[in-house]
This record gives sequence, structure tokens and C-alpha cells, in this order.
Amino acid sequence: MVAQMQTTAAGALALLSETEPDIQEYALQELNDLVNEFWAEVSEEVTKIETLYESSSLSPSTRSLAALIASKVYYNLQEYDDALTFALGAGDLFEVERKSGRSPEYVETIISKCIDTYIAERVALPDPDDDGTDAKTAGSIDPRLQGIIEGIFRADIDTGEYKQPLGVALESSRFDIIQRVLSRSPDADLLSYVLSALTEHTVSNPHVHFREKVLRYLLGLFPSLPTPDYFSTTRILLLLNDAALASSFLKDLTESKQEEKQLVALQMAFDLVDSGTQEFLDLVKSQIPGPSEEGAQDAFAKLRRILAGEESVALYLEFLKQNNHTDMLILKNTKDALEARSSVYHSALSFANAFMHTGTTSDTFLRDNLEWLGRATNWSKFTATAALGLLHKGNLARSMQLLGPYLPPENGPSQSAYSEGGALYALGLVHANRGEAVLGYLKGVLSSAGRDEVVQHGAALGIGVAGMASGNEDVYEELRTILFGDSAVAGEACGYAMGLVMLGTGQRKAFDEMLQYAHETQHEKIIRGMAMGMAFLYYGKQSAADEVIDLLIKEKDPILRYGGVYTIALAYAGTSDNNAVRRVLHLAVSDTSDDVRRAAVTSLAFLLFKNPTQVPRVVQLLSESYNPHVRYGATLALGISCAGTGLQDAVQLLEPMTKDPVDFVRQGAMISLAMILVQRTAAHSPAVSATRALYAKVIADKHEDPMARFGATLAQGLIDAGGRNVTISLQSRAGGANMSAIVGMALFTQFWYWYPLAHCASLAFSPTAFIGVTGELKVPKFDFVSQGKPSLWAYPASTKPPTKEAIEKVATAVLSTTAKAKARAKTKEQEKGAADGDAMDTDEKPVVPDQKETDGAKPEGDSLPSQPKKREPTFEKIPNMSRVIPAQLPHIAFPPEGRFFPIRPVTGTQRVAAPRKAAKARAAPSVTAGAFVNSAQYAGGGGIVVLLDKRPGEPVEYIEPEPLVSEAPAPAPGMEVDQPAPIELEGEEAAMPEPFEYPFGQDT
Repeated sequence: MVAQMQTTAAGALALLSETEPDIQEYALQELNDLVNEFWAEVSEEVTKIETLYESSSLSPSTRSLAALIASKVYYNLQEYDDALTFALGAGDLFEVERKSGRSPEYVETIISKCIDTYIAERVALPDPDDDGTDAKTAGSIDPRLQGIIEGIFRADIDTGEYKQPLGVALESSRFDIIQRVLSRSPDADLLSYVLSALTEHTVSNPHVHFREKVLRYLLGLFPSLPTPDYFSTTRILLLLNDAALASSFLKDLTESKQEEKQLVALQMAFDLVDSGTQEFLDLVKSQIPGPSEEGAQDAFAKLRRILAGEESVALYLEFLKQNNHTDMLILKNTKDALEARSSVYHSALSFANAFMHTGTTSDTFLRDNLEWLGRATNWSKFTATAALGLLHKGNLARSMQLLGPYLPPENGPSQSAYSEGGALYALGLVHANRGEAVLGYLKGVLSSAGRDEVVQHGAALGIGVAGMASGNEDVYEELRTILFGDSAVAGEACGYAMGLVMLGTGQRKAFDEMLQYAHETQHEKIIRGMAMGMAFLYYGKQSAADEVIDLLIKEKDPILRYGGVYTIALAYAGTSDNNAVRRVLHLAVSDTSDDVRRAAVTSLAFLLFKNPTQVPRVVQLLSESYNPHVRYGATLALGISCAGTGLQDAVQLLEPMTKDPVDFVRQGAMISLAMILVQRTAAHSPAVSATRALYAKVIADKHEDPMARFGATLAQGLIDAGGRNVTISLQSRAGGANMSAIVGMALFTQFWYWYPLAHCASLAFSPTAFIGVTGELKVPKFDFVSQGKPSLWAYPASTKPPTKEAIEKVATAVLSTTAKAKARAKTKEQEKGAADGDAMDTDEKPVVPDQKETDGAKPEGDSLPSQPKKREPTFEKIPNMSRVIPAQLPHIAFPPEGRFFPIRPVTGTQRVAAPRKAAKARAAPSVTAGAFVNSAQYAGGGGIVVLLDKRPGEPVEYIEPEPLVSEAPAPAPGMEVDQPAPIELEGEEAAMPEPFEYPFGQDT
């Protein structure tokens, strides 16, 4: 007999109204089998089922069954909170349901809801690792929920699925689970997973003390791996910001008898300098032992030199000088197209030249265009002089010599306040984030400048950039004194500088002082400086900044609300924090001020730059907003967050915006495209060529709006920045947030109000270099292999100058009647010649054999063989201290027969290419040598890499730096530059240039 198909649950539902407990239990059992199919029908009687669950006359098992049915009903109704509540009431029956596998989607949803609820309740509790937390008042978790979570932990750990319990434990501050998993399986991949989750902020746990506790626990595990991972250790030391721990590690490695460990210590020092603050590096250096009897060869002396930052800066400076590939014709064409009389265009070209030559020490363009330079007046002169700071960025030893002719004279009258102020700003840019040597000088100029607000403005900006995160109280007090003078020009710069000097300290006293003065002053420029200064104070503070963020966001003054938006951006920079993102998106669509809305959209870049692929999706609708300020913010959000990635989704959003009807939106789109496509080749990003052509077209079009032409000019400088040898990145090579770059980009966005701040974009420039150094900190000559066709990584082709077209003579017009008459005359002559017995003209012509027949008839040696098209090699050898772009890093290999190998991997993963038949002579890729290498996700990339010498006894040839002039002559009166020493020269010094003067000293 065939069983009949169940078509309704009405019978079982009717039995629920019976009074006998046994009948009710039978009805519930039947409904449990039917609820997945007839949940809509059962939902009409869900109140009866809830009543049975709460009934005291039924057995506990029957009540649990009622709860399970109610949970399934609410699950199908998508009422997940109620579904979880009744699932917890079902007790062990839910576990039975999970193991039976009858309702996998239901079970999976409830478990996910359990985990989310558990994490939310744990996060709401006080930090369990905070000393101030009272265990009695910490609250408690529902034991039923706790039981389900513990069951999930046990099941996953027993089956070897470690990442899920680790993720839940990180989110919910369960340090005991982390210890249990990592003690059971101290695998390098699991350690890297935990570290990445903490550093990339893929977990949203606000408990700072718990995060620090986990990092310290990992700090003891990475060096104890079978292949110790000291470079993940470096990342942890930077995150903990513990100078004592860092110096202890460096000392232990340096005192080791193993050469590899000593080289690891040097590499760790280079990596610390790459991402550490001035204050942190000074503390680490102070705890390294002083000079010993061995003098300069002492290993600790090399550590101190590296930690001082001098070695890194000098190596990058030499790299940029030797590999400068700036296309001067681009600058020339731009100069010819822009009207020099306009201060806007003059400043734009100054920025473009400064960006293109950042760190190259090349002033060729300035020397060749002195007449154009002499047209700079007032603030254009300030900007042009400050541009010298970018040209010589990192030239710490000679900064005072190079800028001496323009700096304020110690005795005597001022020649030009604008050039002097610009020179002070330039001095700060040269020493950006390495300003210990010049802070005293700048502070002295600031205090002795009298009432000259332009000089004070330049000195304050220089102090802010050079003394970034130094925490220098004396400098802060001097800036505050100038601020209280209530000068609009000087006060604005002091506001920026006060925040920069106290960057990331979170000092509430400084915040209260700045906020109070912002309320008292009537100058909008000072309020804007204060707003950004307060944002800088809380850099990286995350939840510790929430109180001041609430205070600023509720201000009536839109400028202070603007500062509140940037406080969110900088406090949560790189965290992708959901609450922060939600908050700025709300401000982007609700605030009454266009400035605040623009800043809110722009701040998404600072929050999400570690996840750039998310940004196009987040800002897609905002890029189509009716409000042009929101659209402009969307362009910068895409450009800053996706800088250097060549992300196609971002490019596709920006390309239509270059045709936006509003000029400043087009400006933002062009600048952002340059940021995204910097260091990208046409082979990887087809939009590169079209974008460069767009810039040239916009600049050459005299009918284009000035703001769009200004943006195109800046974009030309950014896309070719640093002689085409730098990229733009807000991340350090260790994978963490690059403080200097983040602050530099935050200041760059302020060029909307104040053009000179555009120079701060240079703080985000990161050289795309591979510089290998030996244990003696010298640069040896050797080659490594780049797998892939050279054209994939080549520099862009130089712009070709226009060629003169040959003038061709136009053929004379011939009438048809004339042509017919000539043809008849020619025919008559031929007939007459034939009658006389003469040969026709055509008979006298030699017969030209067919080319193929001729080639075949000639001997093989006389023929010209066809030239086959030269096949491009599939790899190339690259010398040390060369450009290696980010996309090229995974394809770098070191041949096993080579002498030098990096002590840490150059790429994030050890990539070995499959051999090819056509590449017989090709050097085989090899795994990077070194006993202390671990292929973590962030292995350090390029940059400065310490090399292990496999043949130490053989002689080594080193790359010598270009010679420098030992000392500069005293500057001439009137800030004349009639000697070559104050300006860095290019090439050999055999022939001295003609004397010339920079016309900055002549106010017009």
C-alpha cells in the first residue's frame, strides 16, 4: 500500500488544544517533522506552542520540543532574534538537531546568530585585561549561549579547524581559547593569521588591553618557530610601541655569534625606521649600548646609525638621484601652455616640478626657466621656494647649505618674507619626520621673527612637518605663544604644527586649549588650523577618541565639525571600523555644510585603505550624487585609498568624472587617477596612456576651466613623482599604517583651502627601490633576476618632440581637355616613329625581372636575408639599487649560483616559476636564502634589504655615491646664488655653470 503524502499540518495543530500532556507531546513530535514544510500553517498557532513551552505541567523534554518548533517557525519568518531565544530554550534538543543534519540551513543560521550575539555581549563587557575592571560588575553571559559556544569551540578544535575558533576568540576576547589552539598547533600560518587579523583590523574588538596581551603572547612564539620569523616580530614591536622590548631584541641578536642573526638585527633596525615614529626610534637608540673600543666597526654603532634614520635616508636619496627618469619635455610643454602671469598656474607648475623631482636633487628645470621663476610673487614665491624642500628631500647633511641663501639672515634686514618663509617650510620638508637636527633652529626663527607673519607661517609649517610625533613640549609651548598673538596667517600654521608635534599623543589638556581658542578667535583660518590640529592629536587612538569626536561633531561651527570628521578618519585610520564608516557615511548625506560632507566622503579613504577593493563599491552611489562636493570627496576617496594599485573598478568610476560639468570635480578625478596609476605600466593598466593624453589635452586647452587645468598639472607631477621612482602608499612595507604618509595625505587634502599644503603629498611617497646592503652597510654591485618580459616593468617612453613636416608641392591642376590633347599628340609621335623603323620607347626599357625570380637566381651569399622580428626575452637581469615596482616584486628571484641573498624575503610568498623550454639560458629562480626567512603575508617587500654573502672571502665591488661639495661658500647679499654649491648639481663637476641668480629676493 502506497503511503499518502502529507498535505497539511491541521491535524497535529488541532491536537495542541487537547488537555492531556501525552497527546500534546505527540502533537509536538508530529509538528517537529512537519514544521519545515508547513511552517506558514504552523505560524498561525505559534502562540499555543509558546504557551506549551512556558507551561509547568509538561515535562522538560516536551517544553524543549515546543521551544525548538517555535524557533524553527521564527527562523522561517526571518525573526532571527526570537529564533535564537527559543533555540536556547530547546537546550540539548538543538544539539541533537545539529548532529542529525535534518535542517542544515536552520542550524547554520542559528549558530551564526549565536556567535554574533556572544561576541556582541562579550564586547559590551569591560575589557577583561584592564586593571580597572571589576570582575563582579563585569556582567555575565547567558549560560545556555555560553554552552553552545563552548560546544562549537570543542568541536572545531577536535576536528583541527583552528581558524574559526581563533577568529571568534579574537572577536570575543577569549585569550584562553587562543592559548589552547596555539599551544596545540604553534603553526607559522596560524600565527600569521592571528597577527594579520589584529594588524589589518579584520576583527572589530575594541578591547585595547586584550589586543596588547595577544600581541605580547605572539611575540614569544614567532622567534621560537623552527624557522624563526623575526620580521613578524618587527611588526609586533611596532604595534606595541615598546622601545625597551625592541632594544632588547636588537641587543640579543647583535650579541649572537651567528652572522645571520647579526644581519637580522640590522634588517630589523631598517624595518623599524621604515615605520616607527621619531620618539620611538630615539628611545630604542638610547637603549643600545654606546661605542666600544672597536670604534666605528662596533656592531652597536651600526645599529645606532640605522636607528638615527641617516642610513635609510641617504640610500633612498642616492637611489633617486641615480635613477632619475623625469621627462623634462612634459614640464616644458606644460610651462608653454600655462599663462605664467597667473599665480594659480605658476603654483601648479611649481608643484608639478617639485613632485616630479622629489628627492632627485635635480634643479635643471629651475635653472633653465629663470625668467618664468622670476614671475613668482607673494605666496607663489612662497610655494616656489618651498618646492626646493621636495627637490632635496632627505638631503639631511646639506640642507642648511642648500637653503642657506633663502633662509632669514641672522643679522640684517629681511630681503623677502615670502622666500624666507618658503625656505623655512622647505627645511622642514627636507627633514620630514627626521627633524631632530633642525627643530632648534626653526624654533629660534619662530620666536625671533617678530611680527612678520609670513616668516612665522613658514617656520611653523616647517616645525610641524619636521617635528612630527616628536612630543616636544618646548616647541609646543612656543607654537602656542605665537598662536595667542591672534595672527590669522601665523595662527593657522601654528594650529597645524601643534597637532603635528603632539601627533598621536591624545593629550586632553592640549585638546581643551585648542578647542577653547577655536571658540574665542574670530579668524576662520585659525579655526581651520585648530580643527585639523585636534584631529592630529588623536591619530591612531581609536575608541579613546570617541569622546572628543562626539564633542566636535555636535559643534555648531561647521569648521569644527569638519575637524571632527578628520578626527574619525585619523583615529581609526586603516582599521575599516564599521562604526566609523557608518558614522562618516551618515555625515556625508546629512550634514548641512558642503565642506563637512566633502570631508566625510574623503575620510573613507583613510578608514579603508587596507581594503582598497571595497572602496569603489562604497562610494559608487556617492560618486553620482547631485552635490558636487560629495562627488569631489568620492574622487579623493578613490584616489587615496587605491593609490598605486591600478584598481580597474576605481579607474572606471573616475574616468566619467573627468567629464563632470563642475570644474573642481574634474580636478579631483584627474588627481585621483594619477594616484591610482602611479608606477603602473600600460601593459598592466591600459588606462595609463589615455590618462596621460588627457592631462596634456586639458592643459593645452586654453578654454578649459583654471581649476581643471590646475588639477591636470598636479596630476602630471604625481603620476611621474620622484623621477618615476616612487609610489604613493598609506601602508608601510611591514603591512602596518604608515603614519607619515597618512598625515601627509590628510594635509594634502587641505590644499582646497591653502595651496602650499599640497607639498605635503611628498610625505606619502615611497621609493620603489631594491637596495641591497652588506653587513658593513655598503651597497655591492650584483644582479638579480626579474621574471617576465622587460616591457612589462619598463619606464614609460619619453615624450617625443614634434617633428617638422616636409612641405610638399601641390600638383598643378590639369584640365581634362588639355590631358586629352597631350595624349593624342603622344600617340601621333609614336606612330611616326614606328613608320620610320625606330623602336618604340617601351622597347628600349630594360625588362625588370620579378623580385622573387631575381632573389632565386642570385647566389645565396649575395641575397639579403629577411630580418626576423627580435623576440623579447622572458626575463632580465637587474642591477642592485634599481627600481622594482610593486607589481614586479612577486617576480623577483635570486639565482642559486649568486653570491648575495636577502636575509628576508623580497616577496610575500616564495614563488618559483615553472621552467620553460624556450628559456635555456634563463637563470633558474630560487628560494631566498637565509636561515631566518619565513614567507609570511607581509615579508617586507623591496626597500632596503640586508644581504647575506655566501662567498665572504672574495673581493667585492661597491656602488659609490656621487661626490658632494665639501662645503658651501657664504651666501651673497640679497640671497644671490652666484655659486654652484647651494644648489645640488647633476652629473660630473668638471665644468662650472654660468653664474645666475634666483630672483626670489626681488619683491614685485
